[in-house]
Amino acid sequence: MSDPSGTTWDVIVAGGGNAGLCAAIEAAERGASVLILDVAPKAYRGGNSRHTRNFRCMHQGPLSVLTDSYDEDEYFDDLLRVTKGKTDEDLARMTIRMSEECLPWMEAHGVRFQPSLSGTLSLSRTNAFFLGGGKALVNAYYNTAEDLGVSVIYEANVTHIDIAEGRFSGLDVEIGGQTKRIKGKTLVLASGGFQANIDWLAEAWGPAARNFLIRGTPYNRGRVLRDMLDQGADSVGDPTQCHAVAIDGRAATFDAGIVTRLDCVPFSVVVNKNGERFYDEGEDVWPKRYAIWGRLVAGQPEQVGFAVIDSQAINDFMPSVFPPETADTIEGLAQKLGLPGNALKETIDAYNAACRPGTFEPNDLDGLSTEGLDPPKTNWARPITEPPYYGYMLKTGVTFTYLGLKVDRTSRVSTAAGKLENVWAAGEIMAGSILGEGYLAGFGMTIGTVFGRIAGQEAAAHVA
Repeated sequence: MSDPSGTTWDVIVAGGGNAGLCAAIEAAERGASVLILDVAPKAYRGGNSRHTRNFRCMHQGPLSVLTDSYDEDEYFDDLLRVTKGKTDEDLARMTIRMSEECLPWMEAHGVRFQPSLSGTLSLSRTNAFFLGGGKALVNAYYNTAEDLGVSVIYEANVTHIDIAEGRFSGLDVEIGGQTKRIKGKTLVLASGGFQANIDWLAEAWGPAARNFLIRGTPYNRGRVLRDMLDQGADSVGDPTQCHAVAIDGRAATFDAGIVTRLDCVPFSVVVNKNGERFYDEGEDVWPKRYAIWGRLVAGQPEQVGFAVIDSQAINDFMPSVFPPETADTIEGLAQKLGLPGNALKETIDAYNAACRPGTFEPNDLDGLSTEGLDPPKTNWARPITEPPYYGYMLKTGVTFTYLGLKVDRTSRVSTAAGKLENVWAAGEIMAGSILGEGYLAGFGMTIGTVFGRIAGQEAAAHVA
């Protein structure tokens, strides 16, 4: 495209993932001239949305690929359980209600869905899965945006946002080794969290953060967020809170993606490097508990854990991308995992002795629990007695951080002096407004879609 600094754009969107694309599409459909600035190269466009699989959606009856119904109160109760009440109820309920109208909107803009797979993520009623995954969703939205005349610049690093007297007028962006000033009438911030900035993570977590792996894009370094906070934007969320899951310890440091998540935990005994259990592996169904395990592992020595199963369980969860370590004895498995053999054997023996008879139901809370064990295992507690035995190393995989910009129902950003006249935020950069801690499968895409659409509508209305 021609030099973007020669135009005053109606709407500038900083960030080219799901939230930014939804904002751009909504604004363009209302006649606005729209520019997307994405820091990543084109091949890596889409931010963390490339790695997503599904969208959590309220519905009163069967909707597209979703079965039965999933009403507002049940959805909100699920959110309360994972956040332990740390949410803005008004914003959360608004997001939940608006999710129902978002799914048909997504389909109308090129997104295709498929029924959920079987396994530990049994979500046919609550989550609509993208046909082709998040990359297909991102490509569909970019195709739609192109058809609407939206301009996109890749490898565009926003370094400073010019805000004075409560309004935005332009921003500085590095493109091709040069800094350009691009002017705009409105701004939508959709540039994600700061999880790929390990130094910033370490400021919050301490040295432990340097042992974390980053599941998503390496380009979410928090530059835009930091610039806004430095200029007095109202913040929300705890810098140590994030969407963090237990992933395969052999995964890459960055961009590991969803395939490195391990779904075996509910059917496992999980120990630390000393061979000791530290939490109830069977506390709840996996979609409501998988996101607590990254934080649990982060609290263990050297930020590492180990999941141990036997041949009874190897087919009860989605297969791992890397094969597990395997051995015919617990002591042999301990040696391969680098664990103290006697300690692991004692832990497994104590667990086995505490297991009680019952019916194993892998997709439901089955009440098959231990007795007299601390911590207990409250579901799926089968003895680990059938060789061969399998083991995985677990590390903390951070998806996105919850420290972000505080927004209102219209997605508008504010400062101590009041709401900014023409700046909105959507997606992970403001998700802490709703997610105080914990995570609910598919809810990040819901937040991004709902607030991205709102931000785009509001920006276009402001220009009009």
